[in-house]
Amino acid sequence: MRSVNPSRLTGPPMRLRLGATTLPMVGHVRMYVCGITPYDVTHLGHAATYIWADAAERVLRWHGHAVTVARNVTDVDDVLFAEARRRGESHTMLATLQRAAFEGTMATLQVRPPDFAPSAAQHIGHVIQLAAALLDQDAAYERNGAVYARTAHAAGQFGVGRGDALTLAAEYHDDPDDPDKDDPLDVIVWKACRPDDEVSWPSPWGDGRPGWHAECAAMVLALFGPSVDIHCGGGDLAFPHHASEAALAEAATGVTPFARSWMRAGVVTIDGVKMSKSRGDLVLVEDLLREHSPGAVRLLCLNRPWAADWAYEPSALDEAEATLEQLYAAAARPGMAPGAAAVPGALLDDLDVPRAVAMALEDGGQAARTLIELLALS
Repeated sequence: MRSVNPSRLTGPPMRLRLGATTLPMVGHVRMYVCGITPYDVTHLGHAATYIWADAAERVLRWHGHAVTVARNVTDVDDVLFAEARRRGESHTMLATLQRAAFEGTMATLQVRPPDFAPSAAQHIGHVIQLAAALLDQDAAYERNGAVYARTAHAAGQFGVGRGDALTLAAEYHDDPDDPDKDDPLDVIVWKACRPDDEVSWPSPWGDGRPGWHAECAAMVLALFGPSVDIHCGGGDLAFPHHASEAALAEAATGVTPFARSWMRAGVVTIDGVKMSKSRGDLVLVEDLLREHSPGAVRLLCLNRPWAADWAYEPSALDEAEATLEQLYAAAARPGMAPGAAAVPGALLDDLDVPRAVAMALEDGGQAARTLIELLALS
């Protein structure tokens, strides 16, 4: 847990607004960030999510709160295994190399390292405990060596209609056509081992491995207990991942809500469509950093509403670089204008970076210096 600045804990209670949720904070803040599946290089969509999570942490710390951050690594995943086979590498070696590259990119972008970096492979035992707890609560059932959770209700709780939920479940490989399911929207907690599986662990129900949603739920419960204050991730993870994760944790513990707030960064698009490896249109962070500063990449991601999807265009990065130079010039001006105190307040109001940038540019001096320091734009 990182240090606290007690001088900023005086005065009225701090309230952070994230979308429609206003969060009074008292002392310690628990933040969980959905991390990478380490099978490929970091693209701009990844970076935007982690830069926004980092910004939220920095705002909380600026106002005197101790923040504990966990950012997981999904190193038990069929996509990872398939990529390792394609490359002729072990999945553990591929995951290790890609994780190291990702962490190097995050360091260059001044994203603070998390307090905890759990991996799915390290928490197999906790997934087994989660499955057992769900079975004890009759919130899950066992079929042919697999454990399925009763999660059909989760879509409605997250505002997703059944038709859309079935489409998304298929898109995210939740296998709604699995004949062993009581309901197509039930999710797998423990996946039974197939004859050709190269990765499995023993369990009370037979050899197998965890389901994706269960991995995150188990890691949160193991690290933070039954709830977190802020749960971060990409905007495309609301359903089925976040909805299922919350449903699993709440059914196992009886504690609601699983997350006091959800912070899902908007999806980055190219020509109106989410970037994807299959379309070959990924914007790689390492390419951007060859020609632009880390501060410009951070500002490109931050100088917009955090929850809104946005389209990447190369000219936008040039504009971010120019705005950053204007902020540096404004910071060089002397003075202690009213904006110096208003900038952190603007960021408490739904992380309103555009408003904070406008204040910093107008007032200059300490206001601009505060913004640059707070958002790590130097």
